[in-house]
Amino acid sequence: MADPKGFMKTTERELPARRPVPVRILDWKEVYQPGDSAVLRRQASRCMDCGVPFCHQGCPLGNLIPEWNDLTWRGEGRAAIERLHATNNFPEFTGRLCPAPCESACVLGINQPAVTIKQIEVSIIDEAFAKGWVQPQPPERLTGKTVAVVGSGPAGLAAAQQLTRAGHTVAVFERDDRIGGLLRYGIPDFKMEKGQLDARLRQMQEEGTRFRAGVEIGLDISWDDLRARYDAVVLATGSTIPRDLAIPGRDHEGIHFAMEYLVESNRAVAGDAVPNQITAEGKHVVVIGGGDTGADCIGTAHRQGALSVTNLAIGRQPGDARPDHQPWPMMPTVFEVQSAHEEGGERRYLASTVEFLANDAGEVRAVRVAETEFVNGQRVPRSGTEHEIPADLVLIAMGFTGPEQETFTENSRPAMTSRGAIERDDDYATSLPGVFVAGDAGRGQSLIVWAIAEGRAAAAQVDRFLMGETVLPAPVRASEVAIGLPSA
Repeated sequence: MADPKGFMKTTERELPARRPVPVRILDWKEVYQPGDSAVLRRQASRCMDCGVPFCHQGCPLGNLIPEWNDLTWRGEGRAAIERLHATNNFPEFTGRLCPAPCESACVLGINQPAVTIKQIEVSIIDEAFAKGWVQPQPPERLTGKTVAVVGSGPAGLAAAQQLTRAGHTVAVFERDDRIGGLLRYGIPDFKMEKGQLDARLRQMQEEGTRFRAGVEIGLDISWDDLRARYDAVVLATGSTIPRDLAIPGRDHEGIHFAMEYLVESNRAVAGDAVPNQITAEGKHVVVIGGGDTGADCIGTAHRQGALSVTNLAIGRQPGDARPDHQPWPMMPTVFEVQSAHEEGGERRYLASTVEFLANDAGEVRAVRVAETEFVNGQRVPRSGTEHEIPADLVLIAMGFTGPEQETFTENSRPAMTSRGAIERDDDYATSLPGVFVAGDAGRGQSLIVWAIAEGRAAAAQVDRFLMGETVLPAPVRASEVAIGLPSA
């Protein structure tokens, strides 16, 4: 284990410093400065090697956290990345983007600040890439079986890598012009620079995974043709239908869904020409929705030169401490200050948006907001508290309701759940023979770590379907839910 007395010697969490706000909002680079190896080893030493390490249960991938904490403390980086890759295909993604339910479940977190698991994880993979330890792992033999993966987000990429390494011929189809799904066009570069994604895609290509960007199944290739051409199909299209806000004035110019805005920004940062780009430059911006996507919009607006940024959330502001109804090891809802929130703007809670107001040209000029009150358990605007907030650009970041279904035909449409997700059994199989589903398309909007876990688990079931047996790991069943998180 790590230093047996480490958690007694070092009682505080230490994280890398974020670059100064005036500097980082001038570019799109990641906000964190490089970590200090001495600090990382000191933090790794705080791991207690618990008799029952609840961090394993907090992480759906079952990451061997105490093992690679110990190896980090000992300075054995190559062994640490081997243990990390044993359970996680893409620690460079989760180490940057996952909200770390493992840390919420850390046993040390009962009476001390939790071990900085997420930071240790990303330091391990960054060192591995820098030293050339991340190498292709092509299969020793091919099975002759073919698999189509539809969607190139974290679930689709995890399934594709596992199935390629099992010896199947795998093609990943992506309707966008580049591979990566939301990793490419949803996550701003200040949270994850795209070089991280590109490096992993190069490894996958060298292993034999084939990428087909700019191909939309149901339009460019019919679903029936796809099923006829491949022995199995994995649906990993995500939950991409945005939740709308149907209030008066919704059709005014200047009101957009968050992903419309973020995708265009990512394209521009990548060097693409984006005609009539949605931009916050010189505008008063209102972001509706207090989650991660809303924070991404805030950080993007600051970098584009917004005059002001106001973030509205309909619910109460969470407390700073773990609430009583979410005891350890559940993942609690607590007040969080992300890097984007540090950069400016105002956050308002208990804010009910009741109307969008426009100028004579039909362009949004303000948002009418009221205080939220609770009546019979329902959140409603409090009468007499209405007021206006100036807004030249409104971004709706209220989450997502399910996968898109427009391209399915009657014969190719899988059964859907009452919540709008693709129905699957415990082994990720849909109602269509040979068709499986992984990630948000079947689970509903969730965390990146669950997408990767489901991609790995679905790959195991596809392998068993094709070969009659499998040695691929299946970390979660489709019915499992995260500690403290609602079922999809």
